[in-house]
Amino acid sequence: MNVVHSLERLDAFVLRLRNTAPAWAQAHKKPLSAAFAGLLVLGTATAVAVSRAPDPADLPVRQVAQSVQPLDLLAQSQQLANHDFRLTRSEVSRANDSVDALLARLGVVDAQASLFLRTDTLAKSMLLGRGRLVQAEVNDAGQLLRLTQRWSADDEVHFKRLTVERKLGSLQSKVEMAPLVATQRIGSGTIKSSLFAATDEARMPDVVAVQMAEIFAGDIDFHRSLRKGDRFHVVYEALEADGELLKTGRVLAAEFVNAGKSIGAIWFQELGKKGGYYTASGESLRKAYLTSPLEFSRVTSGFKMRFHPLLNKWRAHLGVDYAAPTGTPARTVGDGTVEFAGWQNGYGNVVIVKHRSNHTTLYAHLSKVSVKKGQSVSQGQTIGNVGSTGWSTGPHLHFEFRIDGVHKDPLTIAKQSESIPLPASAMADFKRHAQAVKRDWAAAASMTVASAQ
Repeated sequence: MNVVHSLERLDAFVLRLRNTAPAWAQAHKKPLSAAFAGLLVLGTATAVAVSRAPDPADLPVRQVAQSVQPLDLLAQSQQLANHDFRLTRSEVSRANDSVDALLARLGVVDAQASLFLRTDTLAKSMLLGRGRLVQAEVNDAGQLLRLTQRWSADDEVHFKRLTVERKLGSLQSKVEMAPLVATQRIGSGTIKSSLFAATDEARMPDVVAVQMAEIFAGDIDFHRSLRKGDRFHVVYEALEADGELLKTGRVLAAEFVNAGKSIGAIWFQELGKKGGYYTASGESLRKAYLTSPLEFSRVTSGFKMRFHPLLNKWRAHLGVDYAAPTGTPARTVGDGTVEFAGWQNGYGNVVIVKHRSNHTTLYAHLSKVSVKKGQSVSQGQTIGNVGSTGWSTGPHLHFEFRIDGVHKDPLTIAKQSESIPLPASAMADFKRHAQAVKRDWAAAASMTVASAQ
């Protein structure tokens, strides 16, 4: 068949189609012409260079009747029917999951697979662990072809892999162990309501938010100092199993901009010594006192005069109250020695810790006391649990800070405390490490700019 002649006939056909077809077909007259032309050219055995066809509106109308060979659609449909489709879907297992419920979410319609997973020794004991990612591969009929699940091993450096696979018409299971692969990930976010909401939006694990709050605990009060528009960039360690994020390791570097002030943190560890977080200039972020005795909470009553809810009169409130559920761990804000642990009048269960320079801190209304008088405690150590003992209208932690017996505002003490410096002998190694971290910061910061545009 002459290709040029065929194109002329095709142009005439498209012109008639344009005049009789609905608006959508008229709007696509040129793509239709090109598509049909491609089919005709592909049907020839000779390679032909075809220039763009002229607009059919410029050509005279010619009617040509000729038989053509239709495409073998039946053969194409049979070929598609014989194709081995494999569909993959992932779901996270839930605490109240049954095998059938999990398979239904995975799109598996397979009674044989359901029975196997409920009776197989390996599968039934490992499949329904809470919060585990399960991947299922099925055919177009929903029959299970392969199922995998991974979780951390007890040694923290390996993971276990459960595989259920169909072979020769029957399902088989096995469990293997393989090493976790450590990688680095970067993330960036902006505070709109809370730190957790920002890390969720940035698709970062909650543990990253917790670690950032701990890292900057000596400089930022995450209970009352966060501002809408505050932003952060973070580099953190990810432990992967077959490319799947299985565990989140340590935050390696982070930058937090709070109320326009930027604070950077870099993890650095000298060989054979305890590591810590430092600013880009080498100043330690660890201060003598933390800003809060709880990881996350809400300040309900500050250091000021207040109307006492039980005594029904105005009196000085010589500490800070943190609302938190009963059982929430309460931690000492600094290193020290337990001076008192037990029951004390309106305080209920109370712990008093003596620190350096005649500094003492008090933790009251505890449901449980976890330390004894004379015991040494370190910063961040749990000394009891939040409760509502003594003169209390609900579960909360009452916290006080005293210097030479005089009450001070606890919310200002941490920011005034001194930091622990990096040894001069380690400064050269730290500066080299910091240069590499700054490049990661820049990459994370560029993510924020890109998402805002």
